[in-house]
Amino acid sequence: MPKIEQLELEAHRAQLEEDVNDLVEKYRAIFGWDVPGVDEALSERLILAAIRQALDGREKKLPGTRSPS
Repeated sequence: MPKIEQLELEAHRAQLEEDVNDLVEKYRAIFGWDVPGVDEALSERLILAAIRQALDGREKKLPGTRSPS
């Protein structure tokens, strides 16, 4: 049987995905304002990579998480 935390996450998964999409769109808009003729595909890949790095950094701060050796 799934843990209560997993069930709660599943109940909010669609909202989580929508929030991530909104975050990507927010930064795509900023790129568009700051860089005329921006390569949208490249900017989206860069934004997604930055989000992954931020998530990895956040995960490393969790209690009980070991640093890679």
